[in-house]
Order: sequence, then C-alpha cells, then structure tokens
Amino acid sequence: MTDARLAAVVVLAAGEGTRMRSTLTPKVLHPLCGRTMLEHVVTTARALQPEHLVVVVGHSREQVTAHLAEVDPAAQAVVQEQQNGTGHAVRVALEALPELDGIVVVVPGDAPLLTVETLEALVAEHAVSHAATTLLTAVLDDPTGYGRVVRSGGSVMGVVEHKDADLPTREIREVATSVYAFDAAALQSALSKLTTDNAQGEEYLTDVVGLHHGAGLPVAAHVTPDAGQTMGVNDRVQLSEARRLLRDRLVAAHQRAGVTVVDPLTTWVDVDVQLAPDVTVHPGTQLHGRTTVASGAVIGPDTTLTDTEVGEGAQVVRAHCDGAVIGPDAAVGPYTYLRPGTRLGRGAKAGGFVEIKASDLGDGSKVPHLSYVGDATIGERSNIGAGNITGNYDGQAKHRTVIGDDVRTGSDTVLVAPVTIGDGAYTAAGSVITEDVPAGALGVGRARQRNIEGWVARRRGRAAADGDQGKQQP
Repeated sequence: MTDARLAAVVVLAAGEGTRMRSTLTPKVLHPLCGRTMLEHVVTTARALQPEHLVVVVGHSREQVTAHLAEVDPAAQAVVQEQQNGTGHAVRVALEALPELDGIVVVVPGDAPLLTVETLEALVAEHAVSHAATTLLTAVLDDPTGYGRVVRSGGSVMGVVEHKDADLPTREIREVATSVYAFDAAALQSALSKLTTDNAQGEEYLTDVVGLHHGAGLPVAAHVTPDAGQTMGVNDRVQLSEARRLLRDRLVAAHQRAGVTVVDPLTTWVDVDVQLAPDVTVHPGTQLHGRTTVASGAVIGPDTTLTDTEVGEGAQVVRAHCDGAVIGPDAAVGPYTYLRPGTRLGRGAKAGGFVEIKASDLGDGSKVPHLSYVGDATIGERSNIGAGNITGNYDGQAKHRTVIGDDVRTGSDTVLVAPVTIGDGAYTAAGSVITEDVPAGALGVGRARQRNIEGWVARRRGRAAADGDQGKQQP
C-alpha cells in the first residue's frame, strides 16, 4: 500500500501524569536509569532514522520542550493546546508537517522500555503486509486498562478501549500497546473521520484501526514476544517496575559482553555506562551517568560512581566518586569520597576516610587515610600522612597547594594554601605549614613542646596524679 520509507515518528507526550503525584507534572520527564522517559523514547525513535521526528507536547510544555532541545535538538515539538485524545494529538502533529508519503510510526512518550529492534520489526511487518495500519500488540495475563484487540478469523477488526469494552471483550488478553505503523495517506484520511462518541469523549487513535478495517483496507499486527517492554508508566509503582526491568536488561547485556556482576539484583547501571570485558562488579554498586570502567577493574561492594572514569586493573571499594578519573591500577576506598575534578594517576591510592576534590594525585602517590585534599597538585610517589588537610579556602577564595615528587608529609599536617612543597621534602607531624618548603627540606610548623611537672596534682588532686581517680573503695 505504501513504500517502506519512514516518513515520520510521532511521540505522544502531552499528558499531565496526575497519578505520579509529583510537582514534576510532565510525566515523561521522570527519570530512570540515567535518562528521562521521554529521552528513552526519543533516542529509540531517532535510531529508526525517520525523515521527521515530532513530539506532541501539552501540559508543562515549556519544560518538555526545553528538555527535548537538550536531548534531541533536531526533533520538532508540536503543541496540543487541548488534550482531546490520542487521535487528536496525531492529527495536530501531522498538520505541522509537510505532506507525507510513506510510513508514520506513533509511540507513547511513557514507554521507555521499547527497543529499536521491536520498532524495526513493526515497520517490517507493516511493509510486508502492505497494510494501512499495523499494531504492536502484546498478550498479557492481566490486560486491565488496555485496549483489547478484536479479531475475526485471525484478522484484526479493531481495538476497543477498556472503558468501552463489554464483559466478553474484556476477557480478551491480546492488547494494543499504543504503538502503531500507518500508511501516511490512509492515516490522514481516517483522522478526519474520528468522533468523540465514547466513554471519555475523546478522539481515539485506536478507532483508526476500525475505520481502516471497515473501509476494506488491510490491518496487520505484530505480536511482541516481550510484553514487558511495551508497558506504559502511569504512577510511581509502574515507574519502579520499569526501572527494574530496564536494569535487568542492561545488567544482562553487560554480563553477556563479559562483565562479572556478582549480584544483579543489587546492581544498578545507567544506559550510558560503559563496562569493558573482565570488569568485576560487586553487590550494592550503582554506576551512573557516563561512567566508564576499563578491563580488569574491580568495583564495589557498596560503591557509587557517577560520570567517573576507572582505568584498567583499578580497585574501588565502598566509595562515592563523582566526576573523577581513577588511573590504571589505582586503589580507592573504603569510605572514600572523590569529588569532581579529582584525577588519580597510575597506581595511586586514596584510602579509607579520604576526601579529594579538584586535585591531581600523581603516579604512585598515596593519601592513605583520614585526610582531605582539595585544590591540590601532588606529584609522583609522594605520601600524604594520616589526618592531613589542605586548607584551600580563606573564606573568600580557593587557593591551590602544590606538592612535588617523593614528598612525605607527617601525620596531622595542615597545608595552608597557597603553598608549595618541593620535591623530596618532608613536613613534621602536627605542623601547620604556611610557607613554601624547599626541595629536600623538612618543614616544621608547630610550637615547641614543654612539660609542666606536678600540674595534675596541683589542679586536680593527688588521686588523679596517682591514676586512682574513679577507683571504687573495697
């Protein structure tokens, strides 16, 4: 009936989503696994390479349109001023486009689990069948709420919305998923004939199926074997279920690509995360944003990485890292916080209870424990003692600390920036360093110790001086 050219994909995203019970009123902007629902759908639609990609917006249109411009600037937003049904929404979309010749695919904006492969199969079925309409359908154990696909002798006759269905029709388990492929000309003709004679008083896109069947035009269906990917999201329970299903899909794909995921049920991976073969991910790990992990690295347990790069053979244990670069064979954790701008060189270490921010830690250098390093450059093979602090903020501006190669700082050293510690220099334990320490020198910044004999006895009595304070008498 039509050529196989994909003229347009129309994404329906005008709904308010009141059942989400959220101040984020555009339902399609709720996130899962690193993208909003709308971005998931638009990304999938764009992969089909349509001539036109149109998103119908309505409620909170400014937010949705702004988000669309970020995730797909080439997509066209079309406003549905009054939400008069899905058929009306598609008609508004087509009126905003030049005359189309080819296939028009329609998808809902709240179906984030749809895959490119499923839409390609739908379009292929449509082309082979030379159909006016091809539905994507699914067979559900509980079809409540979905439009039922009515067949006669195996041929699709129409779709009856749940609210309009009688009891025998509600027994049908094959449902329409709100995903369609249409012949553009046949679609436009049918849209002009839609009425609002139904329970909701809206123009149903599903009625196009019946109109085409009644006109003697071929109607086809592609039954997806994976009903889960067609689920829509109307409330937070369904959002959680969609998130879980997408997580399962992503984790399984990484496992099949050679990643060891010890416990998939406690592992969360965003869609843009990249994991190389032979990465090991332990339980309780969350990998977000554009995190990348190279081969041989071990992540977790109980670790969260966001937009973080992990090099080959590195180990990250019970750490929270955001916008950090962890070099090959580096070690992080446990209980470590790497903030944006942190870069660890090859074999570097950020140990237990360490926080590092906007700092470079050179190859082989270590911050083993209980330290804060902020706005610092540390050379190679240096060791930052326990309890060190870079005093980088004077109340008005941030200042940088520069530490050279092969430096050793004593425990409880405070480096008051701006300050430079030269190559091979040492600082004494307990020092407050306010001036540069030359290469090879020892920096001491503390008062000389003095002992006051008899002070305890004079201030607190003989029992305290003898160590008998608090003892019970027989």
